[in-house]
Amino acid sequence: MSSGYILVTGGAGFVGSHSLIELINAGNSVVVIDNFVNANHETMMKIEEICGTKITNYSIDITNKSALHDLFSKHKFTSVIHTAGLKVIGESCDVPLLYYRVNVCGTINLIEVMKEHNVKNLIFSSSASVYGSPEYLPLDENHRTGRGVKPYGKTKQCMEELFKDLCKAEQGWNIIILRYFNVAGAHQSGKIGDNTQGPPAYLIAYCAQVAAGKRSEVVIYGNDFDTHDGTAVRDYVHVVDLAYAHVLAQKQLEKECGLRIYNIGSGKCHSVLDMINAMSKSSGKQVKYRIADRRPEDIGSFYCTPDLALEELGWKATKGLNEMCDDLWRWQSRNTDSSPVS
Repeated sequence: MSSGYILVTGGAGFVGSHSLIELINAGNSVVVIDNFVNANHETMMKIEEICGTKITNYSIDITNKSALHDLFSKHKFTSVIHTAGLKVIGESCDVPLLYYRVNVCGTINLIEVMKEHNVKNLIFSSSASVYGSPEYLPLDENHRTGRGVKPYGKTKQCMEELFKDLCKAEQGWNIIILRYFNVAGAHQSGKIGDNTQGPPAYLIAYCAQVAAGKRSEVVIYGNDFDTHDGTAVRDYVHVVDLAYAHVLAQKQLEKECGLRIYNIGSGKCHSVLDMINAMSKSSGKQVKYRIADRRPEDIGSFYCTPDLALEELGWKATKGLNEMCDDLWRWQSRNTDSSPVS
């Protein structure tokens, strides 16, 4: 448990909201900022309902440096968990300037304000996308980064490199980088889930929307990969498991750990068809799909070894694919309307 306030950026988002619950349940005091562009205020109310406590939160964009200054002048923070940012890989190819402005410039704003207020403990939401096309599997933290990475992944890689340089140049920084693999599921209460506006960033959420009648079908790009059923395989991790990694990372920060990087994945791989079949079972509705040609940049297999997180943080994924789909469907079925979106 932290002795001061933890600032959670993007706290109304998918990862941020679930992390808040785990942090509060572990006895931590939190303050939240979010610009509420891809999230909503109702999420904060539901978190308060789940945790039974009020949460101090502000509508602040990380690109607004003066607002960050005012916030740090108002509250005494001991650490920051930075989950705010744009995260849709395909969208980043269409609007790269926006992604760099938010994910890179916004993060630099945050780091500069932290430094001015002598707050040097940070947990950073990175992504497995920094690895690009794998040279070997399973991916460990020493695997090279940057091979075939798209703009979203480049923004995360850019910040990882900045943090490495910062920790070499300046004493006192403790930074933990969490490389998320494919996040799935929802809170077991069914009250919060991935409420991101626009197309889902994750396959499992897309499957759930098809089951709910919000979308017509899932497009499977390629069924001729060298996998057990020919469709691409990925490493899925339940969002509640991933959220708890932030609690353990916070404890590690308090040990003045310097710079550490961890894969946050299950270490297990499931195919696109595995996911579709599991969601069909959880929802009781057949998730429709069609096969399309694989795209030139598509990768057949992508999964990690999370051994370092187990060794140093004591973290491992505990929830499997069926639980991810059950929890997501519980949320989806309670938080949808009948109008299709595509």
